[in-house]
Amino acid sequence: MTSTTTTIAELPSLKGQELGTSDWYEVTQEAVNLFADATGDHQWIHVDVERAKAESPFGGPIAHGYMTLSLLVPLVSQTYTVTDAKMGVNYGLNKVRFPAPVPVGSKVRARVTLKDVEEIAGGLQNTVTVTIEREGGDKPVCIAEWVTRTYA
Repeated sequence: MTSTTTTIAELPSLKGQELGTSDWYEVTQEAVNLFADATGDHQWIHVDVERAKAESPFGGPIAHGYMTLSLLVPLVSQTYTVTDAKMGVNYGLNKVRFPAPVPVGSKVRARVTLKDVEEIAGGLQNTVTVTIEREGGDKPVCIAEWVTRTYA
């Protein structure tokens, strides 16, 4: 894991730079099942292990794309800290793609680059490019432009 510690005043100077890389996170069948229960998405490619092994083009169950996306919060939180921020909020996403599946049992991590910073009333609006990589994978499993707001 690598991480950047910064302040609101210093953050704009990091535009274009990689802020950090998270620890690896193992995607378990239990986590996939809990996500399915939370969202109501019980498609067999995620939750029916035997059928996924027999019929899926992925050779077994895979994580939901939106589960992978939801990992942005815990993974990105490991990659940078704004020490004088009173709070941060999720403002949205500009673009999200899932170029490769996440087989259950895989380990993933986030690599975060600060794409843009804009001043807003009371703080900054930050756009980060988050690339979620799968250990041993040949292409990312998720690429997202995530917009957050950091308040002083």
